[in-house]
Amino acid sequence: CATVQQVPGLSLEDVRLKPILARAKLSLPVMEGAVEVKHNGRWKQVCDAGWTRNNSRVVCGMLGFPREKHINTSFYRKLWNMKLKDPNSSLKTLSQKNSFWVHRVRCRGTEPHLARCPTQVAPPAPQQHACPRGMHAIVSCLPNPASQKGTGKGRSKTSPGKDRHGAGSTDPPSASGLGPIHMSEVRCTGHERSLGECRFQDAEQSGCRHETDAAVRCHMPHMDFQSQETWYWAGSPDAAQVVMSGVRCAGTEMALQQCQRHGPVHCPSGGGRFSAGVICTAYAPDLVMNAQLVQETAYLEDRPLGLLYCAHEERCLSRSADHMQWPYGHRRLLRFSSQIHNLGRADFRPRMGRHAWTWHQCHRHFHSIEVFTHYDLLTLNGSKVAEGHKASFCLEDTNCPEGLQRRFACANFGEQGVSVGCWDTYRHDIDCQWIDITDVPPGSYTFQVVVNPKHEVAESDFSNNVMRCQCKYDGQRVWMHGCHTSDAYGADVVSDLERRERLANNLV
Repeated sequence: CATVQQVPGLSLEDVRLKPILARAKLSLPVMEGAVEVKHNGRWKQVCDAGWTRNNSRVVCGMLGFPREKHINTSFYRKLWNMKLKDPNSSLKTLSQKNSFWVHRVRCRGTEPHLARCPTQVAPPAPQQHACPRGMHAIVSCLPNPASQKGTGKGRSKTSPGKDRHGAGSTDPPSASGLGPIHMSEVRCTGHERSLGECRFQDAEQSGCRHETDAAVRCHMPHMDFQSQETWYWAGSPDAAQVVMSGVRCAGTEMALQQCQRHGPVHCPSGGGRFSAGVICTAYAPDLVMNAQLVQETAYLEDRPLGLLYCAHEERCLSRSADHMQWPYGHRRLLRFSSQIHNLGRADFRPRMGRHAWTWHQCHRHFHSIEVFTHYDLLTLNGSKVAEGHKASFCLEDTNCPEGLQRRFACANFGEQGVSVGCWDTYRHDIDCQWIDITDVPPGSYTFQVVVNPKHEVAESDFSNNVMRCQCKYDGQRVWMHGCHTSDAYGADVVSDLERRERLANNLV
């Protein structure tokens, strides 16, 4: 067996658990799933060959859990084999590529981060498969006692000291930590902006051990949610110099300097109160399209123009509709239902408050997000041949799994959103739930849906916001097959998405 060595300069940037089973998807936080690591800006699966409980312990520790839990992976193996045999799944093709895998990780169990473990991204021999008979590594973590009770706790690598803050209380540690201990005998007055400004002793000199790690419970009165947000403002209000403008990041950069931005700074309003602000949160929504439902519900309709006045007003038809002799004639529509699930750890809420929603008189409803989804029909090289969009006139919990309560509804100008674990369904028979293909010639195409296309609302993962199907149109009938979301069992498709977007926008 080849020796696993730590590669100089290797950077595992992030680690996450991707839930596979339905019960794991409903767990908040996610405590069981396939291990995915981000390496050089791309998410990869970790091969389970040679995977040990020490590796699982490090992953669970990174994610804030006390330790790993033994798991029987035989059921996951059956699911994996079923996916390999499924002709509509891209897993078989993706798993044969070495770029899909991290070959081997070997931890001692005491590392604070998986990046500190000896790692082999590629197999030692160039022609060797990275994971010939394996599947993705599965990890299950034990929850903190506080997580089971629904109370959030944070853990700090310090030894207990006196607490003089009125906004929280100290508790016995919920679990032992990993890695170096930085501080002991911490004494704060309550006015410091960080623990580093408090009086403390060097932990190495005091002989502190992880058994005495300090823990903190943060009290959040008068709030009906448990996510914690932090406003961060570095600098003073009179900081007028602008150092960056036009910043556009893909989300995989390690620093703002790596993002696209204006060459010469262009910011006519100057700095000060026009400077960019940031909200950091540990919880975010994650919208994912039900690809199977799209495939099962797609059909064609020749709809008379007399029934399309409202849709025409909301720009849901192709531009050629502007030149027709209304109300005579019809438009050929590719209709389908869509079901958008929130698999994240926070509710999906419109960026704008109700006071800023737009009233549409024709359909007599409010738009909380002007464009919630993009519906496109593309040629096989990525060029658009037909385009439609569904303006999000209503975001609500159409249905929720058993045990979860619907919290958002559009009736009576209610609060809009999609709760964690719930889904919003747009039926095939409502206005704008289509692509106008009146001017599209017969042929083979790619049908594409992008959810939250302008990234108006932050999500924990934008790579799974795209769903694609293979589409065959013979002039009278349409066949939809092979529908899948972009991150189905891997992130190779993320780079493919970027390539298609560049083609669609004529970028090199």
